[in-house]
Amino acid sequence: QCEVVEQDWDGMIPALQSGKFDAIMAGMSITDERMQKINFSQGYADEVASFAALKSSKIKLGSLKSMSLGDIDANEKKALDKMKLALDGKIVGVQSGTIFQNFLKSGLVGKINIWTYKTQDEVNLDLASGRIDLSLAAAVATTDYNSKAGNTLKLIGPTFSGGTFGNGVGIGIRKKDTNLLNSFNSAIDTARKKGIIKKLAIKHFGFDASM
Repeated sequence: QCEVVEQDWDGMIPALQSGKFDAIMAGMSITDERMQKINFSQGYADEVASFAALKSSKIKLGSLKSMSLGDIDANEKKALDKMKLALDGKIVGVQSGTIFQNFLKSGLVGKINIWTYKTQDEVNLDLASGRIDLSLAAAVATTDYNSKAGNTLKLIGPTFSGGTFGNGVGIGIRKKDTNLLNSFNSAIDTARKKGIIKKLAIKHFGFDASM
């Protein structure tokens, strides 16, 4: 039994630290920067990122299906170079304070116009209305919105993982709450071994997001 508390994304970690709630389960990726402030459970899901555009968009980002940014090989570097040309000067919407914004600011995809939004819903609405050329978010965030909004969008280019996108999605816990951290790790182990995470991911997202 638990109480679910709603919290704006950019205030998520400060709210945890101040005691507003005891754990973050909001699709938060495990990154070194966040680990300096809070602890994370072991990863329980892979949250791959993807660009999205209107279905009518003519933008093409290559044929590569997936890209790991932890160790970029020759093919991935070539694909990134092509992406830079395709994205040059484009307006890309992204939720502020996220790993997706960090990626866009890294320069790996060249010179783009980054528009930041408080929520992912605002990003999706501006993309659907044609105010921005592309968005970058967790692939599931786009597909979930798209299924409810008449399938006006499409995912384009490869999915991204690793590097600036962190090491999977984990549960954020205050540094001092080691017993709670151990409990979550034990629960995740059990859920993974029994296939529960896989089953729930397929049911709600349409694909296996378990690590």
